[in-house]
Amino acid sequence: MSFCEHCQGQRFDRAQVLRALREVQRKLGHSAGSQAMTRTLAIAIDTIRRMEIPHLEVEEEDVTGQSVH
Repeated sequence: MSFCEHCQGQRFDRAQVLRALREVQRKLGHSAGSQAMTRTLAIAIDTIRRMEIPHLEVEEEDVTGQSVH
């Protein structure tokens, strides 16, 4: 499966955010008082994972150059 340049960029950006959040989650580990932070990070990671990426398509007749569908 291939993605357009926009979608590929969005997928890359989302992957970077997820990696960063998971790294923070790993660094917290089982330190004192980190249970609430770990749970919050887990919710954030799950939310970002499920986000839909809007696809932008260039249409020749569109004066703005892009339309969201």
